[in-house]
Amino acid sequence: MSKQIKQLGDDIWKTKVEKVNSELFTLTYGSIVSQLCKDLNFNYEAVNNQLFKMGYNIGIRLIDEFLQKTQLSRCTNFRETAEIVSKIGFKIFLNITPIITNWSADSKTFSLILNDNPLADFVELPDDGKALKELWYSNILCGVLKGALEMVQLDCEVVFLNDVLRGDESTEIRVKLIQILKDEVPAGDE
Repeated sequence: MSKQIKQLGDDIWKTKVEKVNSELFTLTYGSIVSQLCKDLNFNYEAVNNQLFKMGYNIGIRLIDEFLQKTQLSRCTNFRETAEIVSKIGFKIFLNITPIITNWSADSKTFSLILNDNPLADFVELPDDGKALKELWYSNILCGVLKGALEMVQLDCEVVFLNDVLRGDESTEIRVKLIQILKDEVPAGDE
């Protein structure tokens, strides 16, 4: 099953995804983060929150494109969801395949290890004594995951644990399932 999922991600990347110059993408994202830092007076907690919100808004819209391109049915469990996110979602949108690791005993929490983070190419965090401790440069990814998973009725906590930009050995995102949301019809749409 895992090989089939990876192959589907590779096939969609090759045939159904409009490619964007990765250097342009990286520099554009870097400009956004830089401008946020300036606008928020280098309050890195506020920058992290803003990046997360931006990512969340992207994620709730990106899931439609993902579902349209993949034509996948609902996942049967959280482990399958992790496989789909890693081998198809990241592949389609960033052309990377994070490693899934550190499953909790109850299979409700896992980590994604990004050996390659295209958002962080050509990046050095400011040496102001605070950025290396406080800024999660790619926090937009956590927001995207949170928003996309929420749209498929999975309320998750998504946070960075490590980042090579901060001197860690790896870049690690932790995903924890809080609850499965019920399908609800909005008021007045009955």
